[in-house]
This record gives sequence, structure tokens and C-alpha cells, in this order.
Amino acid sequence: MKTIDELIAEGVNGKRVFVRADLNVPLSGTTITDDGRIRAVQPTVEKLVAAGARVVVASHLGRPKGAPDPAFSLAPAAARLGELIGADVAFATDTVGESARATVAALGDGEVAVLENLRFNPGETSKEDAERGAFADRLAELADLYVGDGFGAVHRKHASVFDLPARLPHAAGDLIATEVGVLKKLTENVERPYAVVLGGSKVSDKLGVIDHLLERADRILIGGGMAYTFLKAQGHEVGSSLLQEDQIPAVLEYLKRAEDKGVEFVLPVDVVVSEQFPDLKAKGPTEHRTVPADAMPAGFIGLDNGPGTNALYASKLADAATVFWNGPMGVFEHPDYAEGTRAVAQALVDSSGFSVVGGGDSAAAVRTLGFDENAFGHISTGGGASLEYLEGKTLPGLAALED
Repeated sequence: MKTIDELIAEGVNGKRVFVRADLNVPLSGTTITDDGRIRAVQPTVEKLVAAGARVVVASHLGRPKGAPDPAFSLAPAAARLGELIGADVAFATDTVGESARATVAALGDGEVAVLENLRFNPGETSKEDAERGAFADRLAELADLYVGDGFGAVHRKHASVFDLPARLPHAAGDLIATEVGVLKKLTENVERPYAVVLGGSKVSDKLGVIDHLLERADRILIGGGMAYTFLKAQGHEVGSSLLQEDQIPAVLEYLKRAEDKGVEFVLPVDVVVSEQFPDLKAKGPTEHRTVPADAMPAGFIGLDNGPGTNALYASKLADAATVFWNGPMGVFEHPDYAEGTRAVAQALVDSSGFSVVGGGDSAAAVRTLGFDENAFGHISTGGGASLEYLEGKTLPGLAALED
């Protein structure tokens, strides 16, 4: 795929460049609680500004239902982007309407505008090719060139990600180039031992990547809510913990395949439990205790890995040459249940191997728990995209840039 540097070398001065970014940041009201995704696209925007382009940044945020919803406005993200690049950023209050056209028309060389949330238009996410195409046509009227840099959305066949690049000369931004380069390190000529840490709530979300990595990884460590389906599959009591009973046959198959292939499958040996789920707003002290993973009391909920598991997982990561981590080990948002996630993050920091934090909640946890992002090999901006790449799937947004 063409790089942004090649596009700039061909000349972008005075041209309108549509940058499909991923500004899907978490908000508390209108306050951004983690600006990592905005900072990730900042180098691409600044590079285009320096080259004299008229930069039109577009993104989605959340899951509005194809209509304007103030709770999902990109206005806070536009303001934060302006702070980061040290310049005024214009904001269009619609996607392809009067405000968008006027805002883009008013741009001078080296200036930046952000369009309102693309998902306020039903054409962005439509499953109908014609509806998506019609929206892409209107977006194309706002630009001369296209730069794809929203890695967190490249696994979606959406108008601005898949259809729009076909309508404009296009290139990959620096963020996408970096993300793809990192993922290739996890799939091609991987340095071993190769350890994978998978957490999060649902085992069903990770089945595809487990299936694919059983052919590639040396160790797979399981934590988070998904661990309880594995423990149940082994015949253990899991109390009121998150459980997907319908996935137990698949889990048993993976455990058997791992044994046959010599892949080490590591599950918690102890867990932190409570009788109720914690209040994540108050974050006050809770009643909790640590129990063996094979002796959970009925009626209790597993909320984090225990200290024995934390030590075990750290030992399994200590000598790894390559580590991929996706999904927290517990309810890290509450201080009583953050130690499992903290332990994995610390193990990656302490390791001399190449570590990749696979986006989503894992990336948020790293920042929430106060780790230096530079201490990791790479922190991805796209959890779902990273997982689908590791599953071996074709990602529509990347395929569109390769044409």
C-alpha cells in the first residue's frame, strides 16, 4: 500500500486530504478520559499540515443509531486535537451537509477541520452496498485525496473505511503502517518463546484468535471473565462468575488441541471473589477474599486473578521473546480487583522481549494504572482489528488501501 510519505512527495499542498482517523475515545459527559487514539493520529495530521494540505479529519464515536445524538458528538475530540497540534481546528456540525461543505470550503493551506460523527449518517454502517456507496460519494466530494489512519476501524466494512478509498487516490497513514508492521512481527518469523495473554469478559470474543494462535504460540495464558468458562470446562465450581456454558465444548477442544500440539495453556490457580459486583463509580472498599481456582464458593463472583496466579503468569512471561496481550485480567476499574491486570502489565514492562498491548480495555488499563506507555513495545489503538488480523482474516479497511 502507498505510504503517506509517498503521497506527500507527489504533492498535497492546497489539496483537501480526507483523513479517516479513529477518534473513538471514552467520554465522561464531554470530558475525554483517555486521549490515546487522538494522540495516535496526531503525527499524520501534523505531517499533512506541514506539507500544506487542507486536512479533513473524520471518525466515528460510539454506537449512535444512524442519527445525530449529542452524547456521541466529536466536538470534544476536535478540541483536544487542536490542543495537541497547537492550532485551531474547525468543527463541522454534520457529516456531509451544509456545515461540512462550508467548513471544508473555508480551510486554508495547512489548516484542519473535523467532521461530526460519521455514524450520525446511516450510510456509514449500512449493510447495503448502494447506501454505503451513496454516502461515500458525498464524502468524496469533500476531498481530493484519502489517507486511512483509523486502525481501530479497519475491520469494519463501513463507507469511510472501505468504500471511500475506492473513490479517491489513497494512502496509509503512519499509524496504520506502524500497526501493520507490529502485527506482522506477531505472525511472520516470530521470535520465540511466543506468549499470548488473553482476558476480557467473553470467551466467545476470543475463540477465533485462540484457534489461530494454537498453531503459532508457545504459551497461552487466560484470565478475566473468560477464564471461568475454562475452569467450568475442567469441572470446577465457578459460583456466579461470568460463564458461557455454550462455549464449553469449544473450550474443551482447544485444551485438547493445545495438549496435542505441546502448547502450554495456563489458567488461574487462585482468584479474588466477592458476593457482589463492585460499584465502579464509588470505588470504595469491598468485601472480598482469595480462594483456590478449583474451590470457588457457590454464589461468589470471580473478579480478578489471585496473587498465586499473578506470580505464575509473571514467571511464564519472564523469558518470552514475544508477548501479545489482549484483555484485562479482572475488573481493573476498581482498585480491589486491579492487581491481576497490573501484574501482567508489570511483567511486560520487566520483560526484555517485544511486547504488544492489543488495544481496547488493555490499552485503557495500562494508562489507568499509571504505566509509562514507552515501556511497552507497542500499544495498539484497535483491539478488535488486532484480534481479527491475528485470526488471519482479511480486514476491509486494509484491503481497500492495498488496491
